[in-house]
Amino acid sequence: MNYRTYIKAISILFILFLLTGCLYPQSELEKNQVPNESQLQAVQQAVETYKEENNGLVPIKTKPNETPTFEKYLIDFSILKEANILTEIPGNAYENGGIYQYAILNPEEEAQVKLIDLRITEEIRRVNVQLDLYRNEHMYPPFGEKLAKDVYTIDYKKLGLESAPHIKSPYSDNNLPLIMDSKGKLYVDYRIDLNEALNEYDHNYEMGDDIRFILAENTPFLPAYSYPYTTKDNEPVFMEK
Repeated sequence: MNYRTYIKAISILFILFLLTGCLYPQSELEKNQVPNESQLQAVQQAVETYKEENNGLVPIKTKPNETPTFEKYLIDFSILKEANILTEIPGNAYENGGIYQYAILNPEEEAQVKLIDLRITEEIRRVNVQLDLYRNEHMYPPFGEKLAKDVYTIDYKKLGLESAPHIKSPYSDNNLPLIMDSKGKLYVDYRIDLNEALNEYDHNYEMGDDIRFILAENTPFLPAYSYPYTTKDNEPVFMEK
């Protein structure tokens, strides 16, 4: 093999190496972006086994008491692995490079395993950076339209954003807007998905009930970073805190 042929062969091998290195992570990334029913069931079984063996305790990370319900009970996979109940962390879990956090709904009762879409967390964090910069120079948050008592849209132009911030719904193809309360805390407005859920699933919710559980109990996802909602005339409305 002459020098030119050798260099050409090395170049081809290098390109193939790069292509292989790029394509494999992409395929893994795509796999880790999909909620997987078998993985959910495996973690559900592990949580139930742990609960039975530990007098009703669930394998969760310690969070402050004031943490909202749907973000509070995050599964601690290290506990399940140390107990030899779960041998492998799901590929779509945050701890394994995925985009979902595994959490528990109703830990004292059924302890249902659910997912939190971390793309929501990232978008809220992104907007919060701009919000903090704005509040360093201004007395009040950038309130937009008043939606209900203590609930507002965001004046995104004051934050230097090109469009109103939103997240892709984990439940549908809907884009859900971000809103804020009177203290400038950000939330996802789930009213579109809640309205669809109230019409799709059987329920007996009344005015004053927290209807967010209709999403949490009937789908794999928790309505993370949500403002509390109730129902009026079978439509979702903001609940006064």
